[in-house]
Amino acid sequence: MKKSLLSIYLISMLLVTATSWSVRAESNVGYFGFEPDIITNYIGQGNKKLGYVRITVDLMLNDLSDIAIVEHHTPLLRDAIVEILSKEPEENIKSLTGREEIRKRCTEKLKALLKQETGQEIVREVLFTKYLYH
Repeated sequence: MKKSLLSIYLISMLLVTATSWSVRAESNVGYFGFEPDIITNYIGQGNKKLGYVRITVDLMLNDLSDIAIVEHHTPLLRDAIVEILSKEPEENIKSLTGREEIRKRCTEKLKALLKQETGQEIVREVLFTKYLYH
């Protein structure tokens, strides 16, 4: 009985240790926030008026050491986000599903741009941490 309890205890400790090592290996993720917020116009209803959208964008990077690369390419990345947002109709800007589609498009575009410029997979995810429209 004692041997089986000891065996179970040792196995569980090994599992906990292995899990904590994998978490530590994953913790090299970095974050980069665009400053200032991105503000641009979007197409209003019936193309008669313009609305504006203001978003705070943070990039989740595969490696903390890639922050300098992202800082260097910030103008290119900001331009890509503004271009995507400015072409969106009002219904996409104001709906939750539209916002998620825009975020995914931004993620794919930024990944492609940085891959083209650096040859590396740098961006893991694009996060909209503030999203205001009018």
